[in-house]
Amino acid sequence: MKNKERWTISDIPSQKGRLILVTGTGGLGYITALILVRAGAEVILAGRNRSKGEAAVKEIQSNVVSANIHFEQIDLGDLASIEASVKRIRDKYPRLDVLINNAGVIMNQERQVTKDGFELQFGTNFLGHFALTAHLMPLLRKGHNPRVVNVCALAANSGVINFDDLQSENLHKPMPVYGQSKLANLIFSLELHRRSMAERWGVMSIAVHPGLSRSDLVDNGTREKSKMPLALRLIGPIMLQSAEQGALPTLFAATSPEAVSGQYYGPDGVKETRGFPAPAKIPATAKDVNTAIRLWEISKQLTNVDFEKILSGIS
Repeated sequence: MKNKERWTISDIPSQKGRLILVTGTGGLGYITALILVRAGAEVILAGRNRSKGEAAVKEIQSNVVSANIHFEQIDLGDLASIEASVKRIRDKYPRLDVLINNAGVIMNQERQVTKDGFELQFGTNFLGHFALTAHLMPLLRKGHNPRVVNVCALAANSGVINFDDLQSENLHKPMPVYGQSKLANLIFSLELHRRSMAERWGVMSIAVHPGLSRSDLVDNGTREKSKMPLALRLIGPIMLQSAEQGALPTLFAATSPEAVSGQYYGPDGVKETRGFPAPAKIPATAKDVNTAIRLWEISKQLTNVDFEKILSGIS
């Protein structure tokens, strides 16, 4: 990104003719989809809750008369749901230009698991998106200037990949578990870039984080009582920037000609908590290639998804 005036939604080039899939139907996902539709993109808004997703689509259509947007039901905590939804998408569309891996859950006080038995946050935030990306790679390779945008979080900075307890079976603390899932997303994004370059897949992979922004992420978790969600609600009006502002790094990565594959973007303000899109600091733990390779191989085994095998089926 050039050092000039701050990048805003007014800098988004026309997205007419581009097909973009956004996971997460509320908060940042909703705002991201709304702005992309306004820019002319055709958007697939994906989430596990059909009534919530269809309501979001209707609301966007009411705000943008020309909106070309559809809901797709995908439960990132269910590998069978991911595979089934991707089959529907591949049957309907010949290509995909941008995949925005945005959806997530946070702060489950008690350990819970996905339908496949993975710890809920690690399974939904990371493994679900790992599998979704792999299944969609054939469509992405046929896209125009295709990109995968992985939405991470500041929590990744303090995250640790605990290979001895990836599913938090021995110790479950909400914030460290969430941090691990978001660090995994960042590591995945960087490794996807390296593999795309090495294997000439032609798909950009860019990581972003929204700083501290208002979102319904907490609501996507459980209904268990949690001190953190209450704290977030109390300090939100003071410390959190708007969802529209928080979505800017994602929108930059998804649309700007200046966005660079293999990079990490976030807000340019104090400690990257708020502001406008700029290069973000990559924590040292995310730069370790051996960790990235190990996490990739384990993720393949856990999800039974192999990028190379999926891509070898391209005619």
